[in-house]
Amino acid sequence: MRYGFHPEALGEYAEAVQYYTEQRIEVAQAFINAIEDTVYRIKEAPTRYAAIDEDVRRCMARRFPYGVLYTIEQNYVLILAVMYCSREPGYWKSRK
Repeated sequence: MRYGFHPEALGEYAEAVQYYTEQRIEVAQAFINAIEDTVYRIKEAPTRYAAIDEDVRRCMARRFPYGVLYTIEQNYVLILAVMYCSREPGYWKSRK
């Protein structure tokens, strides 16, 4: 299944990569791998993960406190947020 990032979700992803790069490049690469794995799991079985708000679903990244929030559109998955789990809940709702 195809997928795409909402522009703000792509920005969140880039900011998180930048943050981890400033810590250690190895940690940044591990974060990228974790998010890529999360997106792969979503693409393989988009209905597997629970809806957290109407039609928005969440798949948690492994090893990092991030969730990938997404909707299942007609022919693709739209990633709405790459959400740091300690962030204010619901900040992404205007993206639907």
